[in-house]
Amino acid sequence: MKTKRLSIRKFTEEDWQDLFDYLSKEEVVEFEPYDVLSVEECKKEAIRRSQDDSFWAVCIAETNKLIGNIYLASQEFDTWELGDVFNPEFQGKGYATEAALALIEHAFKEKHAHRIFARCNPLNVSSWQLLERLGLRREGHLRQNIWFKKDGRGKPIWVDTFEYAILASEY
Repeated sequence: MKTKRLSIRKFTEEDWQDLFDYLSKEEVVEFEPYDVLSVEECKKEAIRRSQDDSFWAVCIAETNKLIGNIYLASQEFDTWELGDVFNPEFQGKGYATEAALALIEHAFKEKHAHRIFARCNPLNVSSWQLLERLGLRREGHLRQNIWFKKDGRGKPIWVDTFEYAILASEY
């Protein structure tokens, strides 16, 4: 899949180093369901993502440099879940917006999605601002509905999520 500036493709096993460039940064994984990843973990993650049709590698078209990933996964009732993680060195340039718009169009036109939704932590302001720029509407604020990490005593750290969505009829 191509956009004006990006190439959006399936992951390959060779993408591990570019994954490490951003998944090894604390600020990148702060709101993700995993901690920073090591080199070995990124090698395994590249293999896993290369075998998972839900993950898309987002690359600069001119250089093929992997700068982030988009997640688009089929759920029940013709609904698709959207997510993204980008290398902070490439944030603020509109790449996430450009890539997400391409995947939204793909989901509605090629996959015949009825609804696309995304969830994010309310503290992740850049994430919910992106979702609003994409035309998704905030459908709810779910209180302490999920946990990804545990505290020092092994207890879940419950967090809130915003849920955003857009319907095919609104696209």
